[in-house]
Amino acid sequence: MKKRSFPATMATIILFMIAIGYLYPLFLVVINSFKTFSEITSNVLSLPTRLVWENFQNAFKIMNYPRYFMNTMLATTVGVCGVVLVSSLAGYKLSRTKTRYSFIMFMVLIAPMMIPFHSFMISLVKVAKELHLIGSPLGLGVLYWGLGASLALFMYHGAVKSVPQELDDCALIDGASPLRAFFQIIFPLLQPVTVSVIVINTMWMWNDFLLPLLVLSGSKKSLTLQLAAYNFFGLYKVEWNFAMAGVLLTILPAILFYLSLQRYIIKGMIAGAVKT
Repeated sequence: MKKRSFPATMATIILFMIAIGYLYPLFLVVINSFKTFSEITSNVLSLPTRLVWENFQNAFKIMNYPRYFMNTMLATTVGVCGVVLVSSLAGYKLSRTKTRYSFIMFMVLIAPMMIPFHSFMISLVKVAKELHLIGSPLGLGVLYWGLGASLALFMYHGAVKSVPQELDDCALIDGASPLRAFFQIIFPLLQPVTVSVIVINTMWMWNDFLLPLLVLSGSKKSLTLQLAAYNFFGLYKVEWNFAMAGVLLTILPAILFYLSLQRYIIKGMIAGAVKT
């Protein structure tokens, strides 16, 4: 067995410590979700003396979990499907079009990645109000299309370059339309980057708080899980035991989804990095 060098060992230790630092807040959420309110206020760092499962039952009822889960699922599904559809088609067309104007258009479309959301969120809400997208999980999902398309377009644009142009030509010779050639031949070959786009955007949309707060806060029936969990943090009192259980119930579906598809993420992120 080859002996590890000292720099490699130190790098592993440093990365392990960084990982612990990132996971420590999640660890606190987990252990405090099983405590009583008095245990949390007395010592937030201690392990629970007994597992209080009633915290999850009460949080489930107070949050109206099934309804808000479906709202979050609807907004996330609509948002992710729209981002995948729009960005894959745009990335394919811009990658196959070799002109100066296509390059300029590509740079314009990916430029929003560098613009902070807070700088245009008020304008976005005003536009959403004019388009009647306020107060609806479906409208929230549509708003995610524009916010998530830039990064996804960048990824698809690079991935399409690794797909031979001859496949398009063969499909067109056989009588397929450009749209049919894309969906039946090119798009299946982009599976790694598609999975990466789905995972990245699902994690973001599911855990997003600010945009749902701006768009859905006026309608109690349309809240997402993030907004429902925020209701435990009141102005004069915080129900920490229910809040921690609610936070865990909120992030658990996203964590399970990420773990089930994590092996595809790196493969999709580097797809198209080297043209073959």
